[in-house]
Order: sequence, then C-alpha cells, then structure tokens
Amino acid sequence: MSAPAERAAVPGSYRPALRAGVLVGGPLYDGPATVHLVKDTGTGHAFKVGPREAFLLARMDGTRALDELGTEYAAAHGKRLGEAQWRQLLALLGTRGLLDGAPRPAADPVAPAGPRTLWRGTLRLVADADTTTALLHRVARPLLHPAALVPLLLLVLALETALVVRAGEALDATWALFRNPVLLVAAATLLWLSTALHELAHGVVARHYGGTVAEIGLRWRLPVVIMYCTVDNYPYLPTRWARIATAVAGAVMNLLFLLPFGALWLLAPPDDATRDACAALVLLGTVQALAMLIPLPPLDGYQIAGQLTRTLGLFTASRTYLGLALRRDATARAYPAPARRAYLAYPAAVLLVLAGIGLALWAAARHLLTGS
Repeated sequence: MSAPAERAAVPGSYRPALRAGVLVGGPLYDGPATVHLVKDTGTGHAFKVGPREAFLLARMDGTRALDELGTEYAAAHGKRLGEAQWRQLLALLGTRGLLDGAPRPAADPVAPAGPRTLWRGTLRLVADADTTTALLHRVARPLLHPAALVPLLLLVLALETALVVRAGEALDATWALFRNPVLLVAAATLLWLSTALHELAHGVVARHYGGTVAEIGLRWRLPVVIMYCTVDNYPYLPTRWARIATAVAGAVMNLLFLLPFGALWLLAPPDDATRDACAALVLLGTVQALAMLIPLPPLDGYQIAGQLTRTLGLFTASRTYLGLALRRDATARAYPAPARRAYLAYPAAVLLVLAGIGLALWAAARHLLTGS
C-alpha cells in the first residue's frame, strides 16, 4: 500500500493534493453512465471516473483534510465514506501516480510515426507547437475581444446573406472557374491556405482558454495535403463554451478569410474578371467552412454536437441507444432522461442537415442545367 493510503487511516491528518498536471473534465454522458475524464499530462495516462470520484478529485487541492472532504461529500451525496473506502480510493490514486508525492508511473510510450513516403506521411513543422501557438495568440488576441470579433462576425453574416441572394451569380462564376485552369489553381491555393489558417485558429482559440497545442504539421495522402494542429487537452478546457469556441474557430476563420474576396466581388465593376473569380471563391470557401460543421465524425461539427449534448462518443452511443429503444429493451430505460433526449435528437439533426445539403445540391444542379 502506498504512503498516502496508510495516512488515510487517520482522517484529518492528511490533506491529499493531486499532482500538478492532473486534469479533471466535466460530466459527460457515456451511454447510460455519467463519467468524467481524467488525464495526467505528465504521463499521458487518461481514464474515466464516476461523478462521486470526480467530486472528490476536484477538491483534492491540498487545502482540505480528509474529514473536511468527508463532510462535503456527505452533504452532497447523503453518505459518509468509511475508512476502508478512503483507503481504497487513495491507494488507487497513489498507484496511478495522481497524488502529489506518490511515485509517478512510466509515461505512455510515444507512438512511432508511420512510415513516411512520397505518397503518404506526416511531418512536424515546428519543434515547440505550444510556444508557436502562444506567439500567434499574442498577435491575434485583440481580434478575439468582442469589440473586434462581433463586427467581423456581422460582416461575415452580411457576406453570407449576399451569397444567398446572389447564389445564381456565384454558381455561374464557379462553373466558369472550373473551366479556367489558371484561375482554378489560384483558387485551390487560396482555399488550401484557408485550411491551414483553419487549423491554426483551433490552436489559437484553445490557447486563449488555457489549452496546450501538442503538434503542428503537415499530413499528406497524395493528392491531398493538409495542415493539422493537435490540441492536447481539448476535453479539459475550463468550460463547455471554451470547447465549443475552439471547435467552431476553424470554420469562423474560413469565413473571415473570405471577407476581402467578398468585398471585391460585391464592389468590383460588373465586367471585371476578378469579380467572377472572387464570387466563385466565396461560394467554394463557404461550402468548405460549412462542410466542417456537419455533425459527423471526425468533423468539427461532431465535436460541437458532443459538447452541446454533453456526451462522449455521441455517434456510437446514439446508435446503441436507438437499437435498444427500437427493440424496446428494458436497458434503454436505464439511460438518464437528458442522455435519451440527446441520443434521439442527434440522428434527427444529422438527417435534417443531410436533407438540407441534398436540397442545396439539387437547387444548384437545377440552376446549372436550366438556368433558373
């Protein structure tokens, strides 16, 4: 038994504290259960705990003795923990190296990078992604203030409204763009740059809320080459809003990127060739941004849906619950009511989004074929 577990035999004599770098996430529905994610950033170990264990972990900051923790636990859950339960909990935390002073287990081995070939592979672009993101955040931070962000979002809304009103013009310009190889390559290059900014925006907004970025690099599977930015502690950002903002930041960046091209489209003379190219770029860039918000894994929209519903593994859990509910399995009734609502609302929302996409594609094809 670890030293902390031995001291737990005398309630009030030991003030447990989690080791620095141990993160405890908020409540999430995981099928019929409610869980909290816990991660030791020093070793990379991550696991799930129940709400009662998370209640105690969140208060193990070294300022409360065991008897104080016991009193708070009893007030919240109507039951005091016995000495054997304290011993078991503290022994488990000590074994996993989560308590300050307990031996820390070996870190998870770094997964070897896959073979890098001309056709597929991954390449890190910076040695210290978190420091790089911190520098980018320092530059972009003024734009994250509501005084700057709200006017920019209103401009995006105005541009997207203009795109809807003048959708036929933008579709014709896009069709013409695909028949002009030079302009098509230029537009594809700009859209690729937009995807790079998309990834960096995830990292910058996560950093704004206290997150850390583990890696920035390129990933390719020819002919596709994309940039990526890995936020190491995304599930542990301080609030649900912070996690949603981080997930949506990429699509917002894509739309902000379109603003100067939208201005050229709307303000250039009608016979200007640049005007039509910009109209096509605005349409394609909007499709690119909105596609990332589709609530299917692994897209950003799926992360947002998981945060809105406070669920873990929403796609799989929803499918499992629907199967149980359609079979009228008694197990389905064990799911908490909010989880049941989430698992029913999610497939309905996906079908609605896919129906909207189908309708938009039908309208675009009809316009291109008939001109109406």
